[in-house]
Amino acid sequence: MFSLSLTETSCKPFLILATANVKERVNMNADKRVIGLTGMPGSGKSLVVKAAQELSYVVVTMGDVIREETAKKGLELNPANVGKVMLELRATNGHNVIAEKCIPKIERKQNTKVMVDGIRSLVEADAFKNHFSKFVLIAVHASPELRFARLSTRSRSDDPKTFYAFIERDMRELSVGLGNAIAMAEFIIINDNDIDTLKSRVREILQKAEQKWTK
Repeated sequence: MFSLSLTETSCKPFLILATANVKERVNMNADKRVIGLTGMPGSGKSLVVKAAQELSYVVVTMGDVIREETAKKGLELNPANVGKVMLELRATNGHNVIAEKCIPKIERKQNTKVMVDGIRSLVEADAFKNHFSKFVLIAVHASPELRFARLSTRSRSDDPKTFYAFIERDMRELSVGLGNAIAMAEFIIINDNDIDTLKSRVREILQKAEQKWTK
């Protein structure tokens, strides 16, 4: 039999390394300028993302995490299955689980300006806010009629094909707190016109968000 003891001297290099890693991560997160994007399905989030990319933002899409989990389960990527997996993940792992899975993706981005597409609740927004001091939540809004028309012409596999499926999806999204996230957004972009008008509005809102970080 023998005993193994760790002296203060032997532990010190490991403590120094661990402290350095923590400080490096904190500094890295302090440099990140994170825009959270929320909005109902079909409101135009993907267009806002494209406009942000033209302004040197990189993007992390929360919906990709849910689609990845759906695919892992061997399920077809349709609105019912993706919605079911979304609810299961939150019920099993907490309402901030998707946000927590996205945080390392944001940290690994080399760019300091990141847009997080697809925030669905204030719990998720708070998860990002607690990790990144420079965080702003913005929302994009469009009428149900416009949103359904857009989704009907989009080719993504999990988009609703009927108005009934569209309403069903809306209700599911609202049940996890999406309406609260939209209501509490610091800036709202109205997407009821052409793409050039939307891009102009995105530029204006992102400028205002960035001004908050430079004060």
